[in-house]
Amino acid sequence: MTDLPRFFCADAARRRADPLPGTAPFGVVWVLIEYPGGWPSNGFDGLDLEPGVKALVFAAAQSVKARILLIRRHGRRTLGGPRRWAVLRYGGSGAHRQQWGTWTRDEELAGIVAALAAPGEPGLPPVVLVCAHGLHDTCCAVRGRPAARALSRLHPELVWESTHVGGDRFAANVVALPDGVYYGGLDAATAVTTVEEHLRDRIHADHLRGYTDLVPAQQVAVTAALQHFGPAGRHAWTVTATTRLDDHWHVHLSGHPPHPALLDVEVRSHRTPPRQLTCRGLARSSTVVYEATGLRWG
Repeated sequence: MTDLPRFFCADAARRRADPLPGTAPFGVVWVLIEYPGGWPSNGFDGLDLEPGVKALVFAAAQSVKARILLIRRHGRRTLGGPRRWAVLRYGGSGAHRQQWGTWTRDEELAGIVAALAAPGEPGLPPVVLVCAHGLHDTCCAVRGRPAARALSRLHPELVWESTHVGGDRFAANVVALPDGVYYGGLDAATAVTTVEEHLRDRIHADHLRGYTDLVPAQQVAVTAALQHFGPAGRHAWTVTATTRLDDHWHVHLSGHPPHPALLDVEVRSHRTPPRQLTCRGLARSSTVVYEATGLRWG
């Protein structure tokens, strides 16, 4: 009997040419908890923390639909010293907020609860997350860690490895926070150029999965604008209206100069055949794909 070849979901996604645009999960609030040790496959849920504190943090995050991610610096596995936590909020142009704290004992994570109820500070440096959650999905480690290594050399204070951010098959995945911008299909070299451009407020359509404050059809519309008119800032395009009829969407964008003031993007969606989407998930699932089919401006 011969062994079956090992399945890598990111390799399969590239062979199928799975589209990246429209695949960023929705969300505008994130809780980051530094945990340098090994991460359970289910991330924060699997940590052996004091149950009362863990339940308190989870309930507070759930109440504002915040996503909890574990983070660590690339290559730093020491468990000594205080660890950091953060609450990050996307609030539109110029309104991003962050609040940071430290913890050594489980009980100190309760500070996250208060931070979720507070406005936070504006103007702090961005955070760059690279999914490297190998126990969740092999491709996240195989493709994520080289990207994290390359980015950490250039921006050691901005870059963290993180637990599962969604879309294993698009590894390496990089998320810029609190901007809420997802990039995928990266390697070490493209991760560096993509993040360098992002930090200059130049977002390219290449490798863009989407903005997390938008629904998939809107993400695709913005990506189509970037593809047609070239890279632009995070808030160069604003969604002003969206209409839907079955699998047909019209997304209206407002552009800032030198882009057109009004842009109408036609988007269609369809469901793919069932297929294996992750390295570990043997069950086959279908996904909804969104594609821009036309642009009009005046």
